[in-house]
Amino acid sequence: MSKPKVKTIRALARGIRVLQVVQASGGASLDDIHRATLLPKATILRILLTLREEGLVWQRVVDDAYLASYVLKQNARHLNDVSRLLEVASPVLTDLTRRVDWPSILAIPRLDSMEVIEANSPRSYFHHIPLGPVGFQINMLRSATGRAYLAFCAESERAAILARLRHSPRPGNERARDEAWVEKVLGATRKQGYAQRDPRFGGDYDRDRREWDDGRDSIAVPIIIDGHAAGSINLTWIKKVVGRAEIVAAHLPSLLDAAREIAARLARQPPDTPLAQTRARLDKRPMISPGET
Repeated sequence: MSKPKVKTIRALARGIRVLQVVQASGGASLDDIHRATLLPKATILRILLTLREEGLVWQRVVDDAYLASYVLKQNARHLNDVSRLLEVASPVLTDLTRRVDWPSILAIPRLDSMEVIEANSPRSYFHHIPLGPVGFQINMLRSATGRAYLAFCAESERAAILARLRHSPRPGNERARDEAWVEKVLGATRKQGYAQRDPRFGGDYDRDRREWDDGRDSIAVPIIIDGHAAGSINLTWIKKVVGRAEIVAAHLPSLLDAAREIAARLARQPPDTPLAQTRARLDKRPMISPGET
């Protein structure tokens, strides 16, 4: 094959090298890209800015890592809905920090637990409260995040998750065997449209608060896509600083709006969901603090 009598574009070649590194990773930092390409960091930053403006890469909030865009990867064989959810949700979580000082996480189900895939704590006013990290495993039945997902997921999926929890040998899952308690908790969650952390849950998967207490409390809401939960986002705060009733009254509307915005950006938000109904109730009357579940 004959070679065209033109020169290659060096800047373009450098940009492709950077893009290839980002595509091959599950999240690449500036240092990662520098080590892989040996390009000056200033050059890499200019390339990344250009790629971001063109919609080819985006930056994760929790660790500032760069990832390939869903648009770029939409024909790739390894593409999945999690990639799209994460990319769409990340800027919404960043925007949430402009309205709510306390930090949030985005989590998805992994068999019988929830897994953190994003957190906005680095952008939060209370950035000293570390959430995550990415990949952190959260108790499904005792955390607000897990309850929000479990209460609003498809019925068949909920039954499968609860069956796994009932047969789990982990101490943190033993209450799944109390079917009346489970139904009471999930029923209350569905009725009020959001989930609360179990009062005995102190953040550790298996131990009760009397054995391990992170000093925090949380509420969470599901992200409803095609009528069922696809994940959940929470709001976490320090119990000694502010009470749950105050958080619910002040910030639940913003949390609900964030969940709806994520679903709307995916263009799959049904018109009438428990989230929409709860948001409508919040718009009509003051929030009354719910009891513990």
